[in-house]
Amino acid sequence: MSKQKKAAQEKAEVSAKATDAKLSRKDYEEQLHKLHVELVKLQQWVVASGAKVVIVFEGRDGAGKGGTIKALTERVSPRVFRVVALPAPTEREKSQMYVQRYLTHMPAAGEVVIFDRSWYNRAGVERVMGFCSESQVQKFLAQAPMFERTMVESGIILLKYWLEVSPQEQEKRLRARIDDGRKTWKLSPMDIKSFNRWDDYTQARDEMFESTDTPWAPWFVARSEDKKRVRLNLISHLLGQIPYQPVEQPKVKLPKRKIGKYKAANYPFKFIAEPF
Repeated sequence: MSKQKKAAQEKAEVSAKATDAKLSRKDYEEQLHKLHVELVKLQQWVVASGAKVVIVFEGRDGAGKGGTIKALTERVSPRVFRVVALPAPTEREKSQMYVQRYLTHMPAAGEVVIFDRSWYNRAGVERVMGFCSESQVQKFLAQAPMFERTMVESGIILLKYWLEVSPQEQEKRLRARIDDGRKTWKLSPMDIKSFNRWDDYTQARDEMFESTDTPWAPWFVARSEDKKRVRLNLISHLLGQIPYQPVEQPKVKLPKRKIGKYKAANYPFKFIAEPF
């Protein structure tokens, strides 16, 4: 082996070890704090500039979409950052144009809309589980790029993320949903049914990427094996994709509190029990 190849291999091994090293809670919280500060700046810019942002989260069951969205939104205003997680379509919605039920959730000026699963259900779960015909899938794959071009041309900043997880890690997370009483609500009958369809979902993902990864709406893949790392990496990437600028905010100073003529109430407050 040449010295150059050996050096390159050693560098790759070091890089892999660094990536595989467990991220401490302290380091994670420190980095997340910095990103949250930037997300607040992004929020201020979105409101001030009237920007419209759509962020799509897709991935297999257990890939970490919900946890990543929570990390993304926990320090910003729900009036600006809106999360949309639609249930299965109603009979009425099934009779509509496929993307129609998503259109009502598109952002107005000064809003960020996050889709926890999206119109890409048709290319994924609906296709794999047989909820639509193959002709409907092919029609969707042909029309989705045009739909997204219309979004972008209307002024929407569109970001699409796929969270990629291994079958081993997915199984570990789904088992945790069975065993941990705090997570049982996350486990749906569809999760169980789709568990044995790994290869079918993989094929559907590949065809979805091939048809809908466009210059105006590319797919970004985030490795989601490590929950903490994917949250930091994805938020960092997202911030780099949006041309936000710091918006000068007036300094706020609390005024001196006025002392009124309040008289104590003559009835007892019903305080809750304090067992902790």
